[in-house]
Amino acid sequence: MPPQTEQWTSTHGEPYRPVAYRPARMPSGESLARAAELRARMDERRTVRHFSPDPVPEQVVRDAVACAATAPSGAHQQPWTFVLVKDPQVRRRIRAAAEREEELSYDGRLGEEWLAALRPIGTDSVKTHLTDAPALLVVFQQRHWLGPDGTKRKHYYVDESVGIAVGMLLSALHLSGLAALIHTPSPMRFLSQVLERPANEKAFAVIPIGYPADDCEVPDLRRKSLDQVLVEV
Repeated sequence: MPPQTEQWTSTHGEPYRPVAYRPARMPSGESLARAAELRARMDERRTVRHFSPDPVPEQVVRDAVACAATAPSGAHQQPWTFVLVKDPQVRRRIRAAAEREEELSYDGRLGEEWLAALRPIGTDSVKTHLTDAPALLVVFQQRHWLGPDGTKRKHYYVDESVGIAVGMLLSALHLSGLAALIHTPSPMRFLSQVLERPANEKAFAVIPIGYPADDCEVPDLRRKSLDQVLVEV
C-alpha cells in the first residue's frame, strides 16, 4: 500500500488517498443469524406487475438509491444515474412510448423462442405498472464520463457495475417493504429523449416501485435450490 502521504488520482482526475478500513468483526453467532434472516426475507421477494396507487414514502426510495450507489464499480467510476419520475404527464409519455415498442416486440420482433419463454409468465404489451405504481425510477448507464468542458473519458465494466447497483437497489427496496419490477422495453432510446438525458447516458432499466395491489397475483414460480446454483470446489 502506498504511504498515507502519497496522493492517488481517480479516473476522472479528482485526487483521493487511501484511508484505514477496520470495521468491527461481527461475532459468528450474530453473523449466522443475520445471514439466515436475510436469506429468508429475500426469498419472499417477488416481481410485481400490479401495484396499489397508495403513495410510498419518497425518502425510502431515495435511501434505496443511496444504497444502490454504494455498489462497487469498475475503477470506482460509478457510471450510473437514477431518475425519479414524478410528473404524471411524463410518466404517461413513457408508458405510451414503451407500449408502442412492446407491441412491435410481442407481434414478432422478439422471435418465437423468446415469446415462448415469456408465455408462462403471462406478460403482454400493456404496461399499466408504468402509470399505476406510485414511484418510477429510470436507471441510466454512463458509457463515458462527460466533463463540463465536453471532455470525455471512457468508463469500464459499465454493464457489470450498473447491474450490481440495480441488484442492490432491488434488495434495499424489498427489505424496506416495497415491491418493484424491472422493465426493459427494447429499444429504450425513447427514455433518453423523454427525460432529456445527456448523450453519454444510455437507458438500462425502468423500475416501477410501490405496494402490491390488493388483488395482486404473481406466477407460482420455484427458485433453484442452493445445491443447483452453488458449486463448491
